Amino acid sequence: MTENLGLHETLEAHEILTFKSLCLTKSSTMSSLVQDTELQNILLKDMSTGTQDIQKLQEILTNRGEQ
Repeated sequence: MTENLGLHETLEAHEILTFKSLCLTKSSTMSSLVQDTELQNILLKDMSTGTQDIQKLQEILTNRGEQ
């Protein structure tokens, strides 16, 4: 799949990666400020899934054309 990414798709993947990175930074920052346990758990879960998403996107963009 990744070897078939066009320029437009690659650029969109970079935009999503940038957006996910920003979301991860915000969740990380806010989780240390939040006092509500339930909200803090939501932010921690968001950080976990966001990290996985970023790693997957980086893997897709790094391995592009190598398969």
